[in-house]
Amino acid sequence: MDYGRLLPEIVTLAERAGAVILEHYREGVAVRAKADASPVTVADEAAEAVILAGLAELTPEIPVVAEETVAGGHVPELDEQPFWLVDPLDGTKEFLSRNGEFTVNIALIEGPEPVLGVVLAPALGQVWWGAQGHGAMTRNGGAAHVIAVRRWPAAGGVAVASRSHSDAETEAFLDREGVAERISAGSSLKFCLVAEGKADIYPRFGPTMEWDTAAGHAVLAAAGGRVTTRNGEAFLYRKPGFRNPGFIARGA
Repeated sequence: MDYGRLLPEIVTLAERAGAVILEHYREGVAVRAKADASPVTVADEAAEAVILAGLAELTPEIPVVAEETVAGGHVPELDEQPFWLVDPLDGTKEFLSRNGEFTVNIALIEGPEPVLGVVLAPALGQVWWGAQGHGAMTRNGGAAHVIAVRRWPAAGGVAVASRSHSDAETEAFLDREGVAERISAGSSLKFCLVAEGKADIYPRFGPTMEWDTAAGHAVLAAAGGRVTTRNGEAFLYRKPGFRNPGFIARGA
């Protein structure tokens, strides 16, 4: 598959979905609870509709697993072929709190691995993308530039974590790792901060879904980083139910 051809198309598609989200962000939207009690808004659903239509036009032969469609009970049949993983609005709580730290996530899975990913932060005006063999890049209002992970600083690493998911277990792990500083960020921005070399490690021991992580994972891997399970095994996709175990994302 020609990742180099697909990447700019997927970036543009994410930006189209982001523009729809920003319309609702400015106006304010009602929220309701899904079956799992997580919040969803009309912005999630409108953005997903844009992405699904765009992917159907770009790659009609590739099935799509998208968060809101799956929540509605519609899961495509998957065998061994590639498939798209989509979270149209990752960080609905951040969206509702209006802190800007929400993203559009689109990833391509081949085998058990994310091989291409785009993460857009509409309210921040920044997009990150990457693919196997093509490196990783970001753009924030100007020209795009290459990004890469950094070596662990001699003075101690920087950890990035969610404001709402820090706990004693995570803090104890970071102490053992020799972390000198902790910063907070929402949604898939945590993967992107490690990919840019602005942070060094992102642990998440609580539950996530594959569409939460795949795009950020792909960007980080393309930037030279890695994601493993807590015991150091490969962090894989195409799992039954698309539910993730705990993981650790790292730079170099």
